[in-house]
Order: sequence, then structure tokens, then C-alpha cells
Amino acid sequence: MDLKNKVAIITGGRRGMGRTHALTLAKAGAKVVISDISLEDCQKVVQEVKKQGGEAMAVECDVTKKEQVDIMVKKTIEVFGKIDILVNNAGILQFKPFLELTEQDWDKTLSVNLKGYFLCAQACAKEMVKQKSGVIVNITSIAMGGMGVGFPNIVHYSASKGGIVAMTEALALELASFNIRVNAIAPGAIDTPMMASSEQDPKTMEGTLARIPMHRIGKPEEVSNAVLFLASDRSSYITGSTIIVDGGWLAT
Repeated sequence: MDLKNKVAIITGGRRGMGRTHALTLAKAGAKVVISDISLEDCQKVVQEVKKQGGEAMAVECDVTKKEQVDIMVKKTIEVFGKIDILVNNAGILQFKPFLELTEQDWDKTLSVNLKGYFLCAQACAKEMVKQKSGVIVNITSIAMGGMGVGFPNIVHYSASKGGIVAMTEALALELASFNIRVNAIAPGAIDTPMMASSEQDPKTMEGTLARIPMHRIGKPEEVSNAVLFLASDRSSYITGSTIIVDGGWLAT
């Protein structure tokens, strides 16, 4: 799956799955833009990319702020000349019972996880339309709803992830005529800092593993391989789809 001469933006790229997405796409030949709220952390990933022989740059960006998203896109065009791939990965997760959720909790989660995806997709798509080609990969979650499996204490997170799926399908229809494909990936339990913070005790982990037919937590690279597939020409006839990477959780 060759991405030589392709340019990819990865939001939330400073750690976890975002970092692995950047390294994986870079190994396939893409020039990668690592974007997140910490420029210092992004630069560390840039150095990792360069050590493996790739090209990368870091851009500090809060995806909830349109002006910062526009600057991210502008810098990418100035340095690399185009945008072929957007991986909408930036996100936050907060565990809190529904009856205790505040308006601020709701607004913050929806702002990062859904509004941020909209702002980045729109800004990048405007550039992709000019070249009549592009790929947008939105990272959602198995907590996206509509699958017959609910997840308590993350109502706001689930709402945002369900919104991403709906947005993905709608964007796929609107952008298909410009040869822009839009797909989503729904990871299950993956070994990331976000996952680690949610595991409060061994019993919680035991309960999680009991729900997964493969009886293990997924690796970030296993999600990144799906990102690579959707970003490459190997998936040239796939758009508006959501690929589930969960070790069989939703199949139980």
C-alpha cells in the first residue's frame, strides 16, 4: 500500500493511535503533518518519523478553533504543496454518569470530537476539491450507537462518535463527485493512554476482556493498518463505510 508522494494530516498525532497512524503512513511513503495541542510532543513524533527515513512536520492546533485549523491547512500547503489524506483522530474521553454531566462536559466533548472533525474535514476538503482527489478517514468508536450495544457513563462521548458516523456517510455522498472518499474506523479497546486512564482496577480490565472474543486489548498498529488501507488506492471503491476494529466485541 504505497503512499509515496502523498501528503497526510493526522490530528491528535502527538501520542496514542494518532502517533501510530503518523508513523504507519510515513513508513508507506507519505509526508505527514502531525497536529495536536502540544507542539513539543508533536515534534517528538516528527523526529521518530525522520529516524525511520520519512518526512514530517509538526503543527500546533486546537481543532475546536477554526482559525487554528485554517493555519494548519495553510502551513501544510506552504510546505508540502497539497493535502491528499486527512486522518481525523483528535478526541477526548471522559467517564461520568449521565445525571452528573454538566453542560460544560457535554459542550467540550462535542466540540473536540465532532465540531473538530467538521472543521478539519471542511478545510481539507476545500483543498482536495481543487485537485479532484483525496481521502478523509474519521476515527470513531464502537461506542457509536446503532449496534445494539450500549456503553454507560459516556453518553456525551457516544453521542459525538455516533455523529461522526452520520457525518462520514453524508460527506461521502457530497464529496464523491470530486473523487474524495470519506470513511470511518471504529476501534474497540486499544492499548493507548486514553484506554489506560479508563482502566481503574483489575476487575474493570477483567470485565473488558470478557467482552472481547479474542481475549486481548488491541494494539494501536492494528487500527493504523486499517487507516493505511483506507488511505491507499487499495480501497478505491470504498466510501461512506465504517470499519470496525474491535477483536469481535460487537459480534458478541
